[in-house]
Amino acid sequence: MSRPAVAATAMMMCSFGAAPASLIVLPTSRVLVEGKPAATIVDATPLVNIPTFGMCTSLANPTVAAATASALGVLTPMPCVPATTPWVNGATTTVIGGQPALVLGAQCQCAWGGVIQVLNPSSTRTLES
Repeated sequence: MSRPAVAATAMMMCSFGAAPASLIVLPTSRVLVEGKPAATIVDATPLVNIPTFGMCTSLANPTVAAATASALGVLTPMPCVPATTPWVNGATTTVIGGQPALVLGAQCQCAWGGVIQVLNPSSTRTLES
């Protein structure tokens, strides 16, 4: 089944983040999707490809846990600093630069327990399988 291709400026959200963020895809693969650099499953480097999601609310994040403990157990969000793994559930047959293409429905895990998903793939006509 084909799914929309993910390209630069795709909107993402973390389950423990306070705000959405735009995927940053460096133009190293030289493959464009609707005029924007195409993303692959390895475009998951914290602060390079995946920027901050504003504030983090995960108690697995040491800064959130410490701030919450200081506030006598009242959840205290702290600035998000992603700690991500490569994307999973990418394209099964489309390969860009030796890596599976990133498609809508793929997920990325943060070390602090958050699940990052693409909300808007930044492409409307290009499908990958």
